[in-house]
Amino acid sequence: MNIVSAGKESETLACQYLQKKGLILLEQNYHSYHGEIDLIMQDKQDIVFVEVRSRSSIAYGNALESINQNKMKKLITTALQYLQKKKWLYVKNSRFDIVTIDLASKIKHPKWIRNAFNIEGSNF
Repeated sequence: MNIVSAGKESETLACQYLQKKGLILLEQNYHSYHGEIDLIMQDKQDIVFVEVRSRSSIAYGNALESINQNKMKKLITTALQYLQKKKWLYVKNSRFDIVTIDLASKIKHPKWIRNAFNIEGSNF
């Protein structure tokens, strides 16, 4: 399996998992000048920006460890741009979640980390 198809498979698994948990998909692979957000979902009244990470091997670290300060900054900037575009910036609550998937496992069970980071705690 190549990287692109593994990424698409992971995003599909994550999206289905979150939908089963009651979240509603608003956007998938949202692109802006600043970056890309894998999934934008709604959880009750909250807008949820979801980063999906998967690894087929932990030789270079696990999926969660691959999200660094630079990636968080891009996600936050892209999310702010999305909220401004929708005129939701000061109207809707939002959060950043991460879903990780171990592709090497026989059972590809997503791990969902709610409110994984926020704008205030991003250290930039």
